[in-house]
Amino acid sequence: MTYDELIELYRQEIPPAPLQTKLDALLSTPFVSNAAHESGVRPLKPTSKRLGRFLRVAHWNIERGIEFDAIRAAFTDPAKLAALIDKTKYPRGSKEHARILQQIGILKDADVIVLNEVDWGVRRTKYRHVAEELAAALKMNYAYGVEFVEVDPVQLGIEKFDGTDERVRAELMENIEVDGERYRGLHGTAILSRFRLDNVRLVPFKFQGHDWYADEKQGATPIELGKRTASEKIFLEKVTREIRRGGRTMLLADISDSELPEGRATIIATHLESRTKPENRARQLVEMLDLVEGIGHPVILAGDMNTSTTDQTPTSIRREIKKRLGSEKFWATQGIKYATGVGLLFDVVKGGIEFTRKHADPTVKSIRFIAENPEAKFFDVLKDFRFRDGRAFDFRGERARSSNGLSDTLANSNERAGKGFATTFAVNRTIGPTGNFKLDWIFIKPAALTDPSDRRQPYRFAPHFGRTLEDLNNSIPDRISDHHPIVVDLPFGEPRIR
Repeated sequence: MTYDELIELYRQEIPPAPLQTKLDALLSTPFVSNAAHESGVRPLKPTSKRLGRFLRVAHWNIERGIEFDAIRAAFTDPAKLAALIDKTKYPRGSKEHARILQQIGILKDADVIVLNEVDWGVRRTKYRHVAEELAAALKMNYAYGVEFVEVDPVQLGIEKFDGTDERVRAELMENIEVDGERYRGLHGTAILSRFRLDNVRLVPFKFQGHDWYADEKQGATPIELGKRTASEKIFLEKVTREIRRGGRTMLLADISDSELPEGRATIIATHLESRTKPENRARQLVEMLDLVEGIGHPVILAGDMNTSTTDQTPTSIRREIKKRLGSEKFWATQGIKYATGVGLLFDVVKGGIEFTRKHADPTVKSIRFIAENPEAKFFDVLKDFRFRDGRAFDFRGERARSSNGLSDTLANSNERAGKGFATTFAVNRTIGPTGNFKLDWIFIKPAALTDPSDRRQPYRFAPHFGRTLEDLNNSIPDRISDHHPIVVDLPFGEPRIR
C-alpha cells in the first residue's frame, strides 16, 4: 500500500471499498519464495547415534526483528555473534560462554524455522523485509503472512506529543521521522525452510478476541484524556498502544521428502491473541484444529500461543519503546527520561498482573476455587483432539527422550525445568520477582500415534530433546528478543532409544 493509503486506513474507520478490498487481499495472501530450492539448496538432515537422521525444527518470536544483526548471526555465524556477546556477563573461557556457542550450533542445524513478530517496511527495523533478508542469509525458502498493517500515527510519523515541553516534543518528532516511500507497515509470521514450500495458505482467524484498530484507537483517545496533565501519562499512552489493521492468523505450508512419513508434513505457524482471556485463545485453537483435522500426514504446529494464564502479558516501558519505535539509543535510554521522568522501567504497562502466581506451567489442571488455571482448557482441547485418521498430538515426556532428563507432560517436545517448563518469555520488574512465562510451543503429530500419552506406541517423527535456548537469547546486552528460541528434533525413522 502507498503511504497515503496507510494514513487513510488510520483515519477512516470504514475505508473506501477499493482500499478495503486491497487490505483483505493483503491479509489473506501469503508471500512465497522457493528461490533457495531452485538454486540447488537441500535440507541438512543432521544425524545422531540415538535418532539417526532427523529434522530439526525451531521456533522464535523475534520481537519485530529489532536486533536483526544478532538474530542473523545466531542462525548463521557463531563468530559474528561471539563479537556481540556481553563479555562482562559471559566472559571468554567460561562455561556460560561455551554454552552460548553450543546453542548457536544447535540453531544452525534447523531445517524448518517458524518466526513470529516479523516486520516488513517499518522504521523500527530500518524498513527491512526481515523474513526475506533472513532467508537469504540462511539460504532458505520462505513464506510470509501479514498479520497486521501498522497504522498507529506514531509508527506513521504523524503523531504529535502534546503535553510535553517544546524542546522535548521537537526531539521526539525528529526521532520518528518516517520515509513514506519505504514504509510498508507490515507485521506478521514467517516459515523458513530448506525444504521447498508448497500449498502455502494464509487463513485469518474468524474469531479474534481483540480489535487492534477500534479497541486500541478508543484507548488512545479516552474522554478523560483532556484531564491528564502529567506528560508521562500522555507519552506512555502513545508509545504503548498499537493501532493496527488485521488480526491473528494461521500460515500453513507443506514440505515433501522421501524420508518423511507419507512423504509429506504440514507446518502450521500461528500467533494467538495476547490481549484477551485464556478461554478465547482456546476458542482460536478449536478453530485452527477444525481447519486441519483432515490432514492425513504429520503436522508441525509452532508459535507464540500467549499461554500466560492472564489477559495481558507484562512488560517494561523500555522494552515497549524498542518494540514500537526501534532500538536506537535515544529510545532505549534517553527518550523515556526526557518525556516522563519515571525512569527506564515502568512496571505493568497495562492490565493487572499477579506478582505471586507462578506461570511456568500453564498445562497444570485447574482446581476450582482453590488453584484455578484458566489456560488448562487450551491443553485439554489439544490433548483430546484427534485427526480424522485417528492420530493425535504427542504429549509424551520421558527422561531418555527429553533434553535434560526430566519427564512429564510434553517434556519430549518442550523443555521442562525443575518446576514446570523452561520459560520462554521473561520481563524484569523493579518491584517483585522476575515475571517468567511459557508462551512459545512446538506441538507434533507424529507418524503413528493415536494416544497422546502412550509410551508403547511408535516414535517415528515424534518429538525428541526439546530445548529452550535461553543463554543464546540473553547473550547480548538487553537480550536479542523478549522471547527465547526453542527447538525440537524429529527422527525420520524409529529411533534407537530405550
